[in-house]
Amino acid sequence: MRSTFGQIGVVALVLSSVHCVRAEEAVKPFPDPATDLKPADGQTSAEAVLAGGCFWCTEAVFEGVPGVTDVVSGYAGGSKEDATYQKVSAGETGHAEAIRVRYDPAKVSFGQLLKVFFATAHNPTQLNRQGPDVGRQYRSAIFFADDEQKRIAEAYIKQLTDAKVFQQPIVTTLEKLDAFYPAEDYHQDYAQQNPDNSYVRQNVPQKVKKRDKLLEKDK
Repeated sequence: MRSTFGQIGVVALVLSSVHCVRAEEAVKPFPDPATDLKPADGQTSAEAVLAGGCFWCTEAVFEGVPGVTDVVSGYAGGSKEDATYQKVSAGETGHAEAIRVRYDPAKVSFGQLLKVFFATAHNPTQLNRQGPDVGRQYRSAIFFADDEQKRIAEAYIKQLTDAKVFQQPIVTTLEKLDAFYPAEDYHQDYAQQNPDNSYVRQNVPQKVKKRDKLLEKDK
């Protein structure tokens, strides 16, 4: 992703991005999660690790969610030694480009974050790709920290499937979180710091608009 393209590559990128926009549109409204986590007494912080293609995009989406206190781009699903952008982006490791979301569970729940994830951050029906970005490193995945996160994720995927929110099957994988490795510094807050980047302009604003529309409906 985000490499230099020739003329043919640019045309392919634009066409793929347009296709991605259309494919992301759900055919039915997104329901609130019927099963969710409740914060423990006095709990003010929790974390979720999610992968949905380019971490520049997913980071930008979740940074604007009320109750989210911090978002870090990074890698999950592989070893510490291989957790570099050069190796991961080349598809040489088992990692996915992921984000670590820190949030206040009294203000936003794990299930509500999953709703944003499925509804606005990416297309969960695309296998091992997101739009122009192709490879297992761009897979849709929820890296669960414990059995409760796994239970909520399984229940919400089933809820979306039973409601036929998407025409195609959800292919999001549930993977045990062994470790999260922050990406290189220049990847952090990338969309915010580089709004004129062509990849950012092509992919981020549409996702942010969908997020804002979803959050407005949920007020």
